[in-house]
Order: sequence, then C-alpha cells, then structure tokens
Amino acid sequence: MLSLRQRALLGGIASGALSVGVGTLAVFSFIDSRVSNRFDATLLDRHTQLVVGLSVTTQDPDALRDLMFDPAYSGPYSGRYWQVTNGDGEVFTSASLFDETIAEPPNASENATLWNTSGPEGEALRSAYQQITFEDDTVWGISVAESQAQLVNERQAAQRSLLPVFGLVGLIGVASSLMLMSVILGPLRKLRRDVAYRWDADDDLKPKDYPEEVAPLVNDLNQLLRRNRDIVSGSRRQAADLAHALKTPATILRNELQAMSQSGVDTNIADEALDRIDAQLGRSLARIRALNTAELTHSRTDISHSVERLARLFSTIAEREGKKLDVKSDPELWVRMDTQDIEEVLGNLLDNAVKWCRGQVRLIAKRREYCVEICIEDDGPGIPEDAIHEALRSGGRLDTSVRGSGLGLAIAVDLLNAYGAHFDLGKSVSLGGLSGRVVIPTKS
Repeated sequence: MLSLRQRALLGGIASGALSVGVGTLAVFSFIDSRVSNRFDATLLDRHTQLVVGLSVTTQDPDALRDLMFDPAYSGPYSGRYWQVTNGDGEVFTSASLFDETIAEPPNASENATLWNTSGPEGEALRSAYQQITFEDDTVWGISVAESQAQLVNERQAAQRSLLPVFGLVGLIGVASSLMLMSVILGPLRKLRRDVAYRWDADDDLKPKDYPEEVAPLVNDLNQLLRRNRDIVSGSRRQAADLAHALKTPATILRNELQAMSQSGVDTNIADEALDRIDAQLGRSLARIRALNTAELTHSRTDISHSVERLARLFSTIAEREGKKLDVKSDPELWVRMDTQDIEEVLGNLLDNAVKWCRGQVRLIAKRREYCVEICIEDDGPGIPEDAIHEALRSGGRLDTSVRGSGLGLAIAVDLLNAYGAHFDLGKSVSLGGLSGRVVIPTKS
C-alpha cells in the first residue's frame, strides 16, 4: 500500500498535470481563435482596400495593379492574391496569381463572405469575397485571398512561445504539491516525534496541539500509551514479585543442603541442581523483563554512567584478588535500553573477565557511527575459536572446576537480542585472553 507521502505526491502531480493539460488546451484554443480572428480581420481590411481601389478604376481595372502596391501581390504564387470579376465575366488578378484564378463561393451574399478554398498548385487559401454594385451601375465580384500556411505559422509561433510558460507553471504546480504535502504531513511527523518523547517523559499528548482531524487519533494514542505503560510496569513488577517469591524457598533449600553437608551428607549433586534452577529462573525472568522493556518502551540510558558505577564495584573486587581493571569510556553514550538490563549485561561480562583473568581486565566504551561499542578484554586463557558457540549456549560450561550454571553469557545474549543489539566473542589482540564485544545500535 502506498504511503501518505507517496499518495500526496502522486495526487499532486496528477492534479497538476491535469490542470496544466486542461489549461494548455483551453489557452491554445483561445489563441487559435484569436489568431484566426485577427487573420480574418486583416483579410477583410485588404478586401476593403481593394474595393476602394476598384471604385476609382472601374473603367480601367488593369490600373488596380498600380494602386495595390503591396509587394506580395507582385511575386508569383506568393500566397497573397486579389481578383475582380465584372458582369461580363472578365477577370482581373494580381500578378501573384500569374495565370491562375480564385474560385468564388457559390452562395454569395451582399456582405463579405469568408471561406476556405484552393489556389495555385492546390494551395489552401482563406478568401474574402463580396459582390458590389458601384455608382456607375457596374457589378463586380471582388476576392482577396491569403495562404493558410501563414495562419498555421502564426498559430504555431504563438503556441511555441507559450510552451515554456506552461512548463514553468507545471513545475510550480509540482513544487506547490510538495510544499502542500509537507504542510499536511507536518502534524503527523510531529505526532511521531511526540509519541517517543511523551513516552520517555511519562506524559500524555495534548490533542489541542494538533489539527482537529488528528485530535481523535491523539486521544486514542494517549489511551494506548497509558495501557502500554501499565502493561510494562505490571510485567516488570510481576517478574520482580516472582523472583522475590522464589528466592525465599531457594534460600531455605540451600541452607538445608548446607546443614546436611556439614553433617557429612554428600550434597554436591543437589547443590548443582539448585544452582541450575536459580540460573534458569533468573534467565527466564530476565527475558520477560527485556522483551517487555524493549518492545513497549523507549527507555534511554547513559552507558557512561553505568560503566562508571560498575567500574567502582569491580575495581574493588579485582584489587582484592590482586588484579587490575582499566576503564576508558566516552561521555554521554546514550542508548535505548533499560538501565537495569544493560548493567546486568555488563556486570555479567565483567564478572566473567575478573574471574578468569590472570591479572588485568580492560573495558573500553566508544561511540561509533550509528552505534555504541563496548569491548571487555582480559589476559586470561581465553576460549578456543571452535568452543565459542558452546560458551554462548544456554548452560554451556567449558570449565566445570569453577562453580556456576553456564547461563551468564546466554542471559546477556538474550537481553541484547531483545534490544536489537549484538554480542560476539573472540581473542583479545592486546591482552591475549578473551574479548567480548557489545554493539548497541543508536539509530535505526
């Protein structure tokens, strides 16, 4: 289906083309009429001149050639002719007719008659004819003719002179359509921007800020925004309540297992199973939270602040173990992610890096074109390239000597995927250990 912009553009072009086309036909028709009328008026003027000249030369018609001094009457077949015929049938013509004559209309009236006829060599002529009785009682048929090629040339010249004007009018029409389209679609663009802003500001749109045709849509959007806020907050609250409700019995089970272990009972299998239950619950709750946040909100987080908070926490942990954490971050790295979610991802990656490094961890957060890139590297043993897929798989563990569920990286990947972000693992070029790279888009 065509967009509103395309419809408005095509509609504007179509209406502009139709208007210009109809206008062109109307003006050309008017020009043709005016040119024809002017042509006929000129022809009648020449006819009048011939009548006046003949009135003084009825006794010597040959003298007309001297009185009608227009040079065009002298050149053979020049396209301009005159002819007079007396009552005895004698015909006197201009030199331009040479040895030809002009036909006379069959039904002549007392007034001058304009009609189309043929002339020398089949030339199309426009002729004015009138039969006049002079004071000496002589009757004369008087004809003046002009080639219609001149009429056609005048029409074409007038049309050619107006074509650039109509082309300019057409361009102005298209430009006006584009401006009109921009003006009409302006409130919709404003509505699109305001929806994102009002969501972040947790405020309703104001119908009075929009045209009355858009106001009902604004009211519906307000209801939808409020409903989505309720859905998001409710889903996240339910996830938090569920996590809290499960944490208490899990803690009780863990305390019981610890007591049994202290009394000599082997609880390793039960401990590992409980660890996996806790991890699976944490992953599922994290996915629920991420999906609701990513799809229904426009949350924004300054990653540089989150990096600063996490750096203070993990620097303390690293120093306690005789390790070092180096952090470098560009300021104001804004992304559309919930703060809790991005900090959970970065915290998970930093926890793994500090746990497995030999002595150094490095975090670099940079602004790239259309994205924010966060790279966390360590100088630990790293992961073989053929084992990276297993490390990212849910529950995948490459080293079982360290206690854990193997779900940390999988949870991070789920959270990032929910926001359209990307995560990959590789070898650190500078430190030699593992490198984890997070790429979060900042513009779609």
